[in-house]
Amino acid sequence: MRIAAGLAVVVLGSGAVGHAVMTGLDTGIERVDPFKDMKNRPQAGHGLNFLLVGTDGREKITPEEKREYHLGGAPCHCTDTIMLVHLSADRERASVISLPRDSYAEVPAHRDLNSGKDHKAHPVKLNAAYAEGGPQLTVRTVEAMTRVKIDHYLEVDFTSFMKTVDAMGGVEICTAKTMRDPNTGLELLPGTHRLTGGQALQYVRSRHVDGASDLGRMQRQQRFIAALIKQATGGGVLLNPVKFKEVSSTLLGSVRADKGFGSEQMLALGQAMRDFTPSSSEFASVPIGDASFPVKGIGSTVKWDEPKAAKLFEALREDRALAPARPGKTAAAAARPAAVPVDVPPQQVRVQVENGSRIDGLGGRVDAALRATGFDTTGTPANGAGREVRRTVVTYDPRWDRSARSVSAALPGSELRAVPGQGRTVLVIAGADYSKVVPVRAEDPYQGGTAGVVTGDQVVCGR
Repeated sequence: MRIAAGLAVVVLGSGAVGHAVMTGLDTGIERVDPFKDMKNRPQAGHGLNFLLVGTDGREKITPEEKREYHLGGAPCHCTDTIMLVHLSADRERASVISLPRDSYAEVPAHRDLNSGKDHKAHPVKLNAAYAEGGPQLTVRTVEAMTRVKIDHYLEVDFTSFMKTVDAMGGVEICTAKTMRDPNTGLELLPGTHRLTGGQALQYVRSRHVDGASDLGRMQRQQRFIAALIKQATGGGVLLNPVKFKEVSSTLLGSVRADKGFGSEQMLALGQAMRDFTPSSSEFASVPIGDASFPVKGIGSTVKWDEPKAAKLFEALREDRALAPARPGKTAAAAARPAAVPVDVPPQQVRVQVENGSRIDGLGGRVDAALRATGFDTTGTPANGAGREVRRTVVTYDPRWDRSARSVSAALPGSELRAVPGQGRTVLVIAGADYSKVVPVRAEDPYQGGTAGVVTGDQVVCGR
């Protein structure tokens, strides 16, 4: 097996044979020019930066696939997924940063692709930049927001995504909980699953698995890419010249890419990643300051935490690892009480606290304690309608039951009470029995999905 693997690496690694394997693949690439006439671009850093865009294009989907994978409806011709992918200069690390599609953005002055009218700079949701100005306006907007210079642009639609996953032989995904989303048709029982292209599309598109909405979806997309890297580097693709050509041919024949990305770049990437392991990849999402930032004429947008986001993109420009070194457990940490594992990270759960007792200041103490363990409390506790509550109550909308269970786990002895129509905010009515808030942690290594960084080995199967 070692000899066979070694020969395969030599085949892909040798210039003449490697290029022979990839000959002719450039002819099927649909080209775009996202960098045309761009001025005042950020200074180039070290390493290589890709803007990976997933659109909701479904023109080539068959009627059967539309029914099976819930792909009906008209496309919005906007970006469904936006990721900034950085390959380090030493080719030993891949960093992936997810940009929420509803991010508040300001597009520069441009000509609208649809109407032909000239527009001044104006605010939009980030995914609308593509609808107004295509790949070029998307690149200009992302570069302005991140100050990271984009080297290559790759655009994947529903069809190209499914074809590429199928060419890979499917991708292995694990889940500890049942995952259902009626909007996409996703239904996964706890355990390990090898997803086909259509199933994988359901997995990365699902937004209604829980109350985490788009932030949870970004985590699943990152988990999927980590699994994809594991599949490619585990010997099934990169160490098999025939398989590598098949996957490359499928990808290059079904994506839109800039003029500088082709078979030579695919071969170089394959060579660079052949020594990758799951821990070679790291994933983060842009830190969020306000997940519901209202903008007139646009609606609710996602406002970035500008100082934290700036530090994240600075690390990318300087080719530094995003994930911190994992320290050993200190004596002080070992002495702390063990955190209770919960399904939904506390950072994703919005909580309003009311004092239902006659104990002065109880609401404030509970609010502060919940915030200290990570919950997104409102910071404005109120007095409840009644002041005779003996047992602490956690009321919740049934659509966000998993979030409510995370709150209840932090309040030992509390009662869960469903209130249809309450919305995503969980209400805690502190009773006279309140004693303390116990620390909780996400069972999943993601800690809120807004600022935490995870490595691929933390999220793939078998961790």
